[in-house]
Amino acid sequence: MARTIDYGNLMHAAMRGLIRKILSDVQRDGLPGEHHFFITFDTLHPDVEIADWLSDRYPGEMTVVMQHWYDGLEISDEGFSVTLNFGETPEPLYIPFESIRTFVDPSVEFGLRFESQEGEGDGAAMIEIDDGAEDEEGAEPAPKEAEIVSLDKFRK
Repeated sequence: MARTIDYGNLMHAAMRGLIRKILSDVQRDGLPGEHHFFITFDTLHPDVEIADWLSDRYPGEMTVVMQHWYDGLEISDEGFSVTLNFGETPEPLYIPFESIRTFVDPSVEFGLRFESQEGEGDGAAMIEIDDGAEDEEGAEPAPKEAEIVSLDKFRK
């Protein structure tokens, strides 16, 4: 039986651990300086918990912004819960780390993207995001240009 190292899944686990560490630090100390996060996640993931009106409005994928106002940030090994403001309506969310598709901090042009290659196992890519105009907290931001560096070119 041929054994291989599953680099894609190892990278995903490491990247999710990084997100967990970042959010744990924010839970303890708050967001430092101009840091803020755009977090895109799969709304169809079985463990995601969002209001019905949000899942109706964002079937499949949603991007939330953690910046000026957020409340009740709690981190677990599997995910995080937070209350965000959607047009003056506070809504609690639970987002499993496994459901995250992108995690971006445009204040320092840092981002992670989780990709899955059909038939090839999971792959991972890092992205850099241009620091553009900031969007309303909790609202889906406008798309930003990104340079994507895929790990696929390192596969044999």
